[in-house]
Amino acid sequence: MKAVFSKKLLSALLAFVFFSYSGFAYAELASKERNILAKKAQSIDLEKVLITNNSWNKLPGYKNRQFWQTLPENIRQDYIKKAEKYLEYNWPVVKATDYLEFIRSGDRRQEVYAACSNAQISLVMGELVEGKGRFMDQIVNSVWYYSEQTWWGWSAHLGAQKAGTGLPDINDPCVDLGVGEIANDLTWTWFLFKDEFDRIHPLISKRLKQEIMNKALIPYFERDDFWYMGFQGGRPNNWNPWVNYNMLNCFLLLESDPSKKSAEVQKIINSLDKFLNGYSDDGGCDEGPSYWGAAGALLYESLEILKDATNGKFDVFQDPLIQNIGKYFYKANIHAPYFLNFADADATTGGDASAVYRYGKAIQDLKMQQFGAYLAKLNNWGNGSFGGKICDQIRNLGLLEEIRNADKKEALVSDFWLPETEVAGARDKEGSFMGFFFGAKGGFNNESHNHNDVGTCVLYYDGKPCLIDLGREGYNSKTFSPQRYEIWTMQSGYHNLPVINGTDQKDGESFKAKNSTFSANAKSAMFSTDIAGAFTEEAKVNSWIRSYTLNRGKNFIISDKYDLKEITKANTSSNLITYCKVSEVKPGVLKFAGNGFTMNMSYNPKIVTPEIEYIKVNDPSLRRYWPDGVTRVILRFNNPGLQGGQTVTFTPVR
Repeated sequence: MKAVFSKKLLSALLAFVFFSYSGFAYAELASKERNILAKKAQSIDLEKVLITNNSWNKLPGYKNRQFWQTLPENIRQDYIKKAEKYLEYNWPVVKATDYLEFIRSGDRRQEVYAACSNAQISLVMGELVEGKGRFMDQIVNSVWYYSEQTWWGWSAHLGAQKAGTGLPDINDPCVDLGVGEIANDLTWTWFLFKDEFDRIHPLISKRLKQEIMNKALIPYFERDDFWYMGFQGGRPNNWNPWVNYNMLNCFLLLESDPSKKSAEVQKIINSLDKFLNGYSDDGGCDEGPSYWGAAGALLYESLEILKDATNGKFDVFQDPLIQNIGKYFYKANIHAPYFLNFADADATTGGDASAVYRYGKAIQDLKMQQFGAYLAKLNNWGNGSFGGKICDQIRNLGLLEEIRNADKKEALVSDFWLPETEVAGARDKEGSFMGFFFGAKGGFNNESHNHNDVGTCVLYYDGKPCLIDLGREGYNSKTFSPQRYEIWTMQSGYHNLPVINGTDQKDGESFKAKNSTFSANAKSAMFSTDIAGAFTEEAKVNSWIRSYTLNRGKNFIISDKYDLKEITKANTSSNLITYCKVSEVKPGVLKFAGNGFTMNMSYNPKIVTPEIEYIKVNDPSLRRYWPDGVTRVILRFNNPGLQGGQTVTFTPVR
């Protein structure tokens, strides 16, 4: 029985690989082989201009005691206290059963690997700050600990090896997100402390470099079949810049052969091009703002390093696509920490303030730069020690004064339209989070981290949620498997969408919107799309036009106009998911009581009858955003004809 179950899970993982990079219909993007980065590399003759030693790196090293000793004292003490917690740390074994748990119960066990990583990073940062050698033995233990491990990745990603999922095969090293993260931190550890390691014992740094090469750099460079690279076809998702950013750090710091280093960097450039080739011209991230931090932001980090490593010659920041990828992030801001969160994206995100600030600076977009500084203040950035990778923390420490003293302003755009991604948003007034904000999408049901959500919307008032996109539950073996759409949060019935003749939307590239449009002026903004194509034949629908109209400062209207082939015995309804408390005022009016606001929703009781269903939220991931549970309002059509429609209007109660 266990063997059969393992095969099912292997199939699930292979489905995850396809799901992860299927993003846009790749056939439609074949003509967009822009290869922006490869063309730039060719134009500057990369092999000649690439700095082959480590002089490109401007981050302060261990011996730069002036930098470390002049950091604000509260930050220094915070780092030292964090490191002191691990002075007696007993480096645990990642047991075989930790890996096997994924195929036994679906538990990904990522916290097992994260605990050791946090210890290693804390010790390195503590020693950099203090500089007395007090943490050096434990840093050596961390190096040896990782050197003795079979694999540095996460159990859920083992399906890429020939032996399948379950246990890592030492003879078939695969490079996943986890391997990339650990390799990056260990490479910087090697670079920062190599001389100290050699004083303790010459085998420490030698062994560490060998393990990084064997577990990460050699398999990455020699293989082209890791799906996220994009060389085997398909559109890569955030895995591509995530892994490539880590590998780029490693190759630049570890590789001693100039010709090999040039070839390794060129491969990363070619792979990043595959990521960019799959992007729409509008720069929209179909994975959402919280995933942008591992997609657009890490693309930026990679491009910044390439610029440094070529003495400024590799500079593509004025390219329109690179500009649009950056600008997407602040366009999707509702009122931080709330962001437009379609698909698996989180309802709230702090954003990487430093990356947002520096990306804005690189593309010379003052609004983005100011927004990064605003996020830094909002998230108390720099008030204590940083989190994240070693290199990122060091970089942020060097930017403390610049970002703290920079102009700060929240990005609150009046409206935006991403015509290829088919995502739109609008608010009552430019520069203010007060009043209405709505976001809507067309698209199709095979986007990266897809939910069946073609035509859905969100509605916020005074920066607080009214109609919501739930997001996703905590990841498990079912999340990226053929059973994905058994999960309730992935289904269109739990989005702000209709159920047509008892039928929900279907997942797949062919299930998509058509004729999506958006228009905006000083008084109003309107999004409209035909979502009939997102449903199967069982829905018996010719067209279903879903429209959203914001009359700025007045109301928000959801309209449906449909044409059915026939009427079945199954119910047709329109669902609304809200974080408000909902009650009936009278027939034709429901009250939505939110956090600091109240809204009346008017509807025609002759056309629809409402049902109010409270849903308790138990999943820890969802409870971060919706701790009080959510409500589904089901507006059931009373006697639908072959043609018809209905309208609901949200009006604030002053």
